[in-house]
Amino acid sequence: MTNVEEFVLPNGLTVLVEEIESTPLVTLNILYKVGSKHETPEKTGFAHLFEHFMFEGSKNIPHFDSTLQVAGGDNNAFTTVDLTNYYETLPAINIETALWLESDRMLELDFNQQSLDTQISVVCEEFKQNYLNKPYGDVWHLLMDLCYKSHPYRWPTIGLKLEHVEHITLKETKDFFYTYYRPNNAILSIAGGVKTADVIPLVEKWFGDIPAGPSIEQPIKEEDKQTHGRTKEVTRDVPSSVIYKAYHCFNRTHADYYALDVITEILGTGDSSRLYKHLVDDLGLCTEIDAYLSGTDEHNLLIIEAKPEDGISLQQIDAAIVSVLNDLQETLVEKRELEKVINKACNYLAFTNESHQSKAFNMAYFKSINSMHLYNNEQPFYQAVTPKQIKRIAESIFTEANSNTLYYNASSNE
Repeated sequence: MTNVEEFVLPNGLTVLVEEIESTPLVTLNILYKVGSKHETPEKTGFAHLFEHFMFEGSKNIPHFDSTLQVAGGDNNAFTTVDLTNYYETLPAINIETALWLESDRMLELDFNQQSLDTQISVVCEEFKQNYLNKPYGDVWHLLMDLCYKSHPYRWPTIGLKLEHVEHITLKETKDFFYTYYRPNNAILSIAGGVKTADVIPLVEKWFGDIPAGPSIEQPIKEEDKQTHGRTKEVTRDVPSSVIYKAYHCFNRTHADYYALDVITEILGTGDSSRLYKHLVDDLGLCTEIDAYLSGTDEHNLLIIEAKPEDGISLQQIDAAIVSVLNDLQETLVEKRELEKVINKACNYLAFTNESHQSKAFNMAYFKSINSMHLYNNEQPFYQAVTPKQIKRIAESIFTEANSNTLYYNASSNE
């Protein structure tokens, strides 16, 4: 059984430590509970921009990456709609270097206009390359706006509009930092070849004096239950048309979440999945088809996407997809099919949870959603999924009223 030690500093910083004797390395992970859902519709893309800005130097350390490299470490970061995450992996003997680096940029960044302008330029170029000028780049802007009418998931982490990022000011950057990048809004997790007794005094040394920030009371606007199907059709200069169908489903902590994940595997993961066998192998309608969850903390979407064979319309594919979904609602999944999918999910969990990097992030993530009981303990929830549960969930979510369909047409097909 996993042994995770947890303690909280007086300034509110939550600290999690897991000792792994089999490795000489350690990963230090720090999760800030702020993502693009904490932005306003008038000023989006801020959380992602700020992730970049965090590498522009802190009060006492002008060069984060080079300092870490001297200690034999590397690092990375990412922003989602729900959170922003930073991590370093290095020899365990040098863990204090990582603690020093992360504490200094939590304490205070080197706020200056030149650094901000540099990162605004970088993010704007990313926006143009990946979302404005790249084939299919606007898909997530279109699909999320179709699916969400109130919740801030309706814009992606890069931002709703390019001008939102272009016009971010230095004052807004400072305000964002002193609101969200405070110890009471962060979770520090450490996994690797360390001893908890050695780590605790080091964490206290480097993070204990950082002032807590304000209590964050920013309610996220809830999404009303969808009551009718939505369809949007666009035409773009892309190699192939694509259909996207998205269905609202459950929060990450919902009791049916694991059954929902199993449903995506049954429907659209791999060549033996139902959608692939029916639409690709049997009917020859598609070249590609997949099903997956959006992976958000709240208001998850189950998304199906497919590319047609030449001469096949997106409407034909749409009807065939609905037929497969109807079958899942009407007939119980056979035991053999279910066991195969569950075993695959459990094997994947066992493999991905082996690394200290995965452990460090997963500890912080499950703590952030108040579900530490799930850390390294998800297999039983998959194994408990039943055919009746799958049928019940399919009946509840795969309805016309809950569907969002994007027909993304290639101009060459018209």
